[in-house]
Amino acid sequence: MNIYAETDIGMVRQMNQDAYYISEENDNYKLCILADGMGGYTGGEIASKLACISSANYIKQNFKDENYTKEEIMLIIRNAMNEANNTVYEKAQQDRELEQMGTTLEICLIYNNRAYIGHIGDSRIYRIRQDFMRKITTDHSYVQKLIKDGKITKEEALTHPKKNMLMKAVGCEEYIEPDVTVKGFNPGDIILICSDGLTNMIAEQEIFNIIKQDTPNATKNLIQKAKELGGTDNITVIIITN
Repeated sequence: MNIYAETDIGMVRQMNQDAYYISEENDNYKLCILADGMGGYTGGEIASKLACISSANYIKQNFKDENYTKEEIMLIIRNAMNEANNTVYEKAQQDRELEQMGTTLEICLIYNNRAYIGHIGDSRIYRIRQDFMRKITTDHSYVQKLIKDGKITKEEALTHPKKNMLMKAVGCEEYIEPDVTVKGFNPGDIILICSDGLTNMIAEQEIFNIIKQDTPNATKNLIQKAKELGGTDNITVIIITN
């Protein structure tokens, strides 16, 4: 298994408010976390880093070398998301300058040929299997709700004036309900975790093509392409190969 990760400030923003975490070498599991912060000049940067650190620490402390059931691992992921929410929310309550901060949060724990996924916000996780790339998270965004309700199309969502409005984020409310799921991760599969600084710039088909053409250099190539197309946001890309 190989993990490649890159983050970039992009071409417009003054600060990189994305953060990510990759676990150290571990024979039993691999842990990747991505967060895209928001809220004020420094709030987003603080929120994303706090979410990554607190959720990673929770998993490291609670995921022991035991024969966990699928449900037990999913509960650990859910609790890690809640731990991150509590940490960011409490920090925001302590400092009025940070009261608007929040962050997306993607957790991907690879264990026994399965990917355990925790998700909140509009960062995304995809799985590539052979010649097909499938999005395995659903955006917690206003435009996604409009799509679900049949009020706009996916194409219209790309240019909707409120496409960046989130319906859920870590740290904005005292309690959250993250999406937690598990997917197979077979030999030859690829997982992509990315912030919307990538998916707002590059179409999914082109993302797939770039990854398949040169997987080891795909994080760099995707970021470079996003910047060539405008790079209007911070861009973070994590690729996991099995």
